[in-house]
Amino acid sequence: MKNYKYTLNLPKTKFPMKGNLINKEKNIIKIWNLKNIYKKIQNSKIKKKIFILHDGPIYANGHIHIGHAINKIIKDIIVKSKNLSGFSVPFIPGWDCHGLPIELEIEKKWGKPGLKISKFEFRKKCKIYANKQILIQKKEFIRLGIIADWENPYLTMNYDIEANIIKIFKKILKLGYLINGEKPIHWCINCQSSLSEAEIEYNNINSLSLYVLFKSIKNNKILNKFNIKKFKNDINLVIWTTTPWTLILNKAIAINPNEIYQLIKISNKYFILSKNTTINIIKLIKPKTWKIIGKCKGKNLEFCYFKHPFINLNVPVILSNHVNLNIGSGAVHISPEHGLDDFLISKKYLIKTLAKVNKNGNYIKGTHLLLDKKFIYNVDYIIIKLLKQHKNFLKKQKIIHKYPHCWRHKTKIFLRITPQWFINLDKNNLKKKIIKNIQKIKWIPSYGKLHMENMIKNRPDWCISRQRIWGVPITLIVNKKNLTLHPNNINIIKNIIQIVKKKGTQVWWDLNIKNIIKEKKKYIKINDILDVWFDSGTTHYSVIKKRKEYKGNNANLYIEGTDQYRGWFMSSLITSTIITGNSPYKEIITHGFVIDEKKKKMSKSIGNIIKPLDLIKKFSCDILRLWIACSEYTNEITVSNKSLKKTIEIYRKIRNTIRFLLSNLYDFKPNKDLINYKKMIILDLYILSYTLKIQNKIKKAYNKYNFIKVIKYLIKFCSIKMGSFYFDIIKDRQYTNKKNSISRRSGQTTIFYILEFLVRWISPILSFTANEIWNFLPGYRSEFIFTEEWYNIKYIKFKKFEINFLKQIIKIKSKINKKIEILRKKKKIGSSLKAIVIIYANKKLIKKLNKFKKEIHFIFIVSKVKLFILKKIKNFKIYIKISKEKKCNRCWHYNQNCNLSKYIGICNRCIINIFSKGEKRKFI
Repeated sequence: MKNYKYTLNLPKTKFPMKGNLINKEKNIIKIWNLKNIYKKIQNSKIKKKIFILHDGPIYANGHIHIGHAINKIIKDIIVKSKNLSGFSVPFIPGWDCHGLPIELEIEKKWGKPGLKISKFEFRKKCKIYANKQILIQKKEFIRLGIIADWENPYLTMNYDIEANIIKIFKKILKLGYLINGEKPIHWCINCQSSLSEAEIEYNNINSLSLYVLFKSIKNNKILNKFNIKKFKNDINLVIWTTTPWTLILNKAIAINPNEIYQLIKISNKYFILSKNTTINIIKLIKPKTWKIIGKCKGKNLEFCYFKHPFINLNVPVILSNHVNLNIGSGAVHISPEHGLDDFLISKKYLIKTLAKVNKNGNYIKGTHLLLDKKFIYNVDYIIIKLLKQHKNFLKKQKIIHKYPHCWRHKTKIFLRITPQWFINLDKNNLKKKIIKNIQKIKWIPSYGKLHMENMIKNRPDWCISRQRIWGVPITLIVNKKNLTLHPNNINIIKNIIQIVKKKGTQVWWDLNIKNIIKEKKKYIKINDILDVWFDSGTTHYSVIKKRKEYKGNNANLYIEGTDQYRGWFMSSLITSTIITGNSPYKEIITHGFVIDEKKKKMSKSIGNIIKPLDLIKKFSCDILRLWIACSEYTNEITVSNKSLKKTIEIYRKIRNTIRFLLSNLYDFKPNKDLINYKKMIILDLYILSYTLKIQNKIKKAYNKYNFIKVIKYLIKFCSIKMGSFYFDIIKDRQYTNKKNSISRRSGQTTIFYILEFLVRWISPILSFTANEIWNFLPGYRSEFIFTEEWYNIKYIKFKKFEINFLKQIIKIKSKINKKIEILRKKKKIGSSLKAIVIIYANKKLIKKLNKFKKEIHFIFIVSKVKLFILKKIKNFKIYIKISKEKKCNRCWHYNQNCNLSKYIGICNRCIINIFSKGEKRKFI
């Protein structure tokens, strides 16, 4: 029997089934760098509307971690999808270059500045170190397929940016928002510096809490408040504290003005407790008997005096609404040097402060004989000893509670009163203005709005001064005695800005005060630096407003991890509201942290850290990018072998779809072979109509930054609509029809269009694969997919009647497939081509089906379809018979005319397709 395989149009392509992405990706990156792909993209969008995704500056220290990879890849997906939507999207990566982590790295090698190494040399080495780290991180980001202006990133240590940071500082000073004063601020002993809210972590610790007695001075005054007759016994006001080390620094006792306080007799002793906490304390001390002998409102006890529990000091009762009535005794001791609420209420009562704890966390000399030079966290036993000696110890209790820790050192920090520079958040209703701006921002996820509102409402003034040396200096000249500003400070800063632009901030440290002011003996130069969050929090001005690529526009979008609510998002919002009155961004997106399959956060100490470059070496970058796109990134993101294997399966489905499409275009030349839509097969028009609808959904999903939906639409399109439907149907036409027939070229035209759509859909996510496909597509095209926009075939007019009816036929096909599958399970049939389908339906449906009759078996992928009218039937009935005809050796259809001609073994249709003009198709 003759072999007719050579007459078939079997698929062929050099596009490999296996991606071998790891090696290909490196070569693609080389080409991108060589051809300066970023510049080509920007040049292609010169006249387009601008969209600004402002890249939050990454800290220039260490290799990138999986969180960095997620952040930059999400940004890259958005940038590329916005380019497809016709926007010009300048993407300028940034680095945060100042601050403590770099200082600590230099200290490890060279020692502290001013000892073995000069401060000038120290700063120089900090800069060299930062530049080295930037090169390492840049290379790693490029490996992730991130297309950005890597040649011209913004660095917060660049002279122009440092000058603009100082310029914003000057504006804030001029507008009156800068204040100087002593306030309790978070202090890290290891950092030897104050910390901002963004540099603090709250971790659970096991603490000692004490119930302490303050004895009354004038019993009669207190008894009158409780309407009780005189007695000689001491009255003890019970306070509760979780920081025993602060008791030596006690200045007052705060109670809630609206709470009822009770005078309680236990044996021969008398105690004052809040009504709300009495039962809990009774349970704790377990007396045999106790009795309430009097009550009074908290406000009536104001200015009653009690003795300090172990030093010679009388302290007043003061009123404060911040006293917690759900825990403790309803009375708290006040140490204004070591608590912000304590400080504020003490200020109201004109209670003076006196710092007695130094920068190392040790009591200064003269504090107390037993406590001098002792470390504050090592004195609990001494405090208890003193309390017991003076018979003012009631009870101790271990509690677990959240306590502030330094995010760098993971060590406990404490509130310490020091002279600092602050941005006053209450001036000119600044907090209200910020909250008003928060309402105008789109927050993804939506809970971000309320979260940010609450943080602004509850936060203290922003302490912007740091006692370090690697950073932007606070360029102020102040009076030696009272730290009041020099009257000409604004003009001095103006001049400093101009010099910093040319020479950098070292000019401030080198500056001799006698060269700029006459009254040199009265004034000093401030040697503190600005909080690094001020550096990054002003990039909306120093970068967005100053880089020509942004054309003076504001940022559309900021995207960072959830920790940036109290970091970059907040610092940017504060400074922008002060300077412009508006928010620096229109939208905020936050992504979660990465956790392992056991739901544990990635941590070096646990040993579950996964490096992004290790994942790339094992799976490829496109798999990593796809995994991120498949993640619900606004929540915590789970990385595991299971999730990565699932991602690989999704990738294979997409790649196999593309390979099939490409393999059917091996002889297709668009300039010659594209078919006019008027001549195209109805099924092809239907699938193109469906493709356009999917594109609209994918575009909407990208615009909403919903990448999971993009992937879902891609899987549905590739696996269900293409793989399980369209491909199965068109194989017969593409393989068996005449090579240059309209029917085959119609299929190829459709395949070509689908590839044009599909390569664009995947390009923001599977950037390397899209680049590879782009080079396999036939026809003239631009050098890179990333300069393109969404594909459009609106010029094609779809034949609505046939397409709508085709949808009805597809429903019938689904029923047929189910019946054939039942027979297949019973092993009565193998290929569906062996089936004869019999359809009984009403006259109207049969009439419509008859329109497709000559071709209808092609859509059902069977060899024959018989149609019969049945009057009393609403829909249709289907029966399946097994064909007894012979199988065509070329098209595999079962046909009675296979052996009726000299061409033994093939059917008449195949004879026409090989030796004549070929069959004609209209519908399928």
